[in-house]
Order: sequence, then C-alpha cells, then structure tokens
Amino acid sequence: MTDTSPPLDAEAVAAYLRQHPEFFVDHDELITELRIPHQPGAAVSLVERQVRLLRERNLELRQRLTHLMEVARDNDRLFEKTRRLILAMLDAGSLEEVVSVVEDSLRHEFKVPFVSLVLFSEEANGVGRSVAAGEAHKVIGGLLADGKTTCGALRPRELEFLFNEAESGQVGSAAVVSLSHQGLHGILAIGSPDPQHYKSSLGTLFLGYVADVLSRVLARLAAQRSPQ
Repeated sequence: MTDTSPPLDAEAVAAYLRQHPEFFVDHDELITELRIPHQPGAAVSLVERQVRLLRERNLELRQRLTHLMEVARDNDRLFEKTRRLILAMLDAGSLEEVVSVVEDSLRHEFKVPFVSLVLFSEEANGVGRSVAAGEAHKVIGGLLADGKTTCGALRPRELEFLFNEAESGQVGSAAVVSLSHQGLHGILAIGSPDPQHYKSSLGTLFLGYVADVLSRVLARLAAQRSPQ
C-alpha cells in the first residue's frame, strides 16, 4: 500500500513539538539520536542546552528589569526635584526671586554646570539678563522657530549669546527651550561640558514643563511690576 501522506518538513516538526512539549518524556530513546550543534570538546545534552538557554533568557530579562527599575528611580528623583522647583517658583514674590530660585535649583539641585536665563525686552528691567527680541532672533532665531526644546551641540555664536564668554567655550552640548506667555518672551538654556550629554534624542518632558510654569510665573510677576 502506497503512503500518500505529504512529507514532513522542519516547520511542521517544530510546530508539533511546540504543541507537545512532553513528547521526549514518552520517547526518551530518541534523545540519544538527536544531533545538537555544540563547541568541539564540549558535548551537551538536550536538557543541558535547554537549561543554558533558559538561564541566558532569564539573565537578559533580569538585565532589562534592572534597567527599567533604574530608569524609574531616576524619573522619581527628577520628578521630586522638579516638584520642589515648581513650588518654589509659585511661592516667589518678585521677578528677582523667581530668577534666583530657577538658577539656584538648576545649578545645585539638578547639578547643571551651565545655566542661562534670558528675557527679551527692549528696555533693561534690572532682573537677570535682558536682550532685545530683534537681537536675539538674529543670533538664535533657529532655536526659537518652533517653540520646542532643542538638544545637542550648538553653534559657537549661539553658545556665546546664551552663555557668558568664559563659559561658552566649555559647553559641549546644551538643551534650550523658549519662554513665551502673554507677551513675555525669553529663553532658558542648560549646558554640559560633555558633547554627548544633551543629545538630540534626550527626553525633554521635565524641562518643557519647567519652562511652561516659569513663563507663566514670570508673566504674572512682570504684570504686577508694570505701572498701571
């Protein structure tokens, strides 16, 4: 009688074994006939190979879990620092105080080596650093174009505008976010000597959040200061 059943291929065998993982328990005599590649002189049984693969996968999963836990802890610490900064800004009673709070927190709490807060104004307001909006757009217009946070290496001219002459040559990378709310405009920049620290792929959620709150606090305090 001729066998007309289709021949088995490797995928069919693999699929069957996945559905019947106990197969070799009932057919353990076949284990000795299996040929599993291994390093010369280091023969391993099927069970040993399975255990090794499980250990490797377990190690990989543990490494991923450890990384995720480290990221979560870093985010928790960053959130707590951001919370304290936001509350301090909201409690500030003057423009001078809020500028001092921001610069002090970024330098000491967040350990940022280089900090620059520039407000755009046609007249000096005696608070921090003020620059005419037209002058700012000539030099850093590209950083202000879309209102989003920019990270990475900046041009020498941009660094010289944002940071003082002594610091600009030391800044390897920076994160820059524009400030804008109810007529108040400016820019907040933080820098690092490490060219890779503020990469273009860096998450900017917390910095953008700080900038949003700072814009509103500055606009409110500036309005209170202006003559009625």
